[in-house]
Amino acid sequence: MPSALPSTSAAPVLRVEDLTLAFGGVKALAGVGFEVQPGSITAVIGPNGAGKTSLFNTISGFYCPSAGRVRFEGADITRVPAPRRAAMGLARSFQNIALFRGMTVLDNIKLGRHAHLKTNVFDALFYVGRARREEAELRRDVEERIIDFLEIDHIRHASVAALPYGLQKRVEMARALAMQPKVLMLDEPVAGMNREETEDMARFILDVRREWGITVLMVEHDMGMVMDLSDHVVVLNFGQVIAQGTPQQVQADPEVVRAYLGAGDVGALRRKLRGEAVTP
Repeated sequence: MPSALPSTSAAPVLRVEDLTLAFGGVKALAGVGFEVQPGSITAVIGPNGAGKTSLFNTISGFYCPSAGRVRFEGADITRVPAPRRAAMGLARSFQNIALFRGMTVLDNIKLGRHAHLKTNVFDALFYVGRARREEAELRRDVEERIIDFLEIDHIRHASVAALPYGLQKRVEMARALAMQPKVLMLDEPVAGMNREETEDMARFILDVRREWGITVLMVEHDMGMVMDLSDHVVVLNFGQVIAQGTPQQVQADPEVVRAYLGAGDVGALRRKLRGEAVTP
């Protein structure tokens, strides 16, 4: 179970303010606003098409909103390019795995540090000075810390294309951790995983918060995992926030029940969250 949500008296590490995103005449997001407290695990949930991935893409800089702001550690980053946001400490994984399949696990993970490297062309060409020092530091961090943490030492030299889906998702998380994030954004981290893989990923998410002090913001459809891990839950439907609060508060909200089930049966939603059959 998650620890208590960090005190709301602390300044939020991430604040989304009245965020609006439109594609032509269709609004993917309409006035979305919420805060992410430092050291917390915050989950964004909602039915398919609710705007969850659009929200993630806007926060991470892939989409530019038509209105509203994104603030990171108090700074307005709404117009900051995605690579710069990554360098500031916003790292993310993707709903559809975005690894370089022809490269090894180790090389994929090392690419995550690219935003922080300061080597110039001359240093890199002759592999001297700063380039040599950065490479040594990167290898120590990746091999002694990240690979060991995620228990993937046995596949470090394997080609990503040869790995099963669950391990590829773990490698993608490793690459995000190599970016030295302050906020780790996970887009459906356990989608397509079996029960054992899901339990492993849930453990890693809890440990990365507890042991590394990284704040986690995730989109996830596995309601059991969301309710077990999260300190704060934000519920989207048709691009709008319809509820937010603790997992217990969200489970009991009639608007959330209607969004998921089309009826006001709180008991049915709770049974669904526990993985039990829900009859019409």
